[in-house]
Amino acid sequence: MQIESLKKIAAASAQEICAVAVAGGFKLAAPEGVSPAQFLNDLLAAKNLNEAVQFFSFALPPREAVWWACLCCREQLADPIPQPLQDAVDAAETWVRQPTEEHRRAAMARAQATDFQSPAAWAAVAAFWSGGSLAPENLPEVPAPAHLMGCAVAGAVMLAAVKSEPQLADQRRERFLASAIDIANGGNGRLKAPGG
Repeated sequence: MQIESLKKIAAASAQEICAVAVAGGFKLAAPEGVSPAQFLNDLLAAKNLNEAVQFFSFALPPREAVWWACLCCREQLADPIPQPLQDAVDAAETWVRQPTEEHRRAAMARAQATDFQSPAAWAAVAAFWSGGSLAPENLPEVPAPAHLMGCAVAGAVMLAAVKSEPQLADQRRERFLASAIDIANGGNGRLKAPGG
């Protein structure tokens, strides 16, 4: 898949995005002057799928990034879905649709009701880390560092790729990346069935 443009990604250079990812502990480095689309094309051509997932996690705007994490989570959840995980991904999706402070805090409450071992939990954490204060309500504000949300999105998507049937991880990553490209160009990112 050749990426021509990524209209939802505001950064002019891949270096800007990589700098945020590096602040989050990821080892992403782009050559100077390379656009986000060109950098992703290079990663995909080299089959560096994990790095491409990480890059998108920091490149997409907050609502789009959390939505992508939710889509990837839903791909991995199998019936019967444990209620805490269902509640976590539902709360993250609610924040995507209506990014209010109430919904942002509700997403974290739902994440805290899990064991933080699932993609759904990290999608909900990503919604909480998308902005606003990390401190409890009625306490002085503690702004979320810029890299936190991308870290949670990357955790959700990478975990969703390997959580069940890890032998299919690369196929999942390819499908997840196709979803991210669609979202980055204004689509809904809905995952197509394998082979579809």
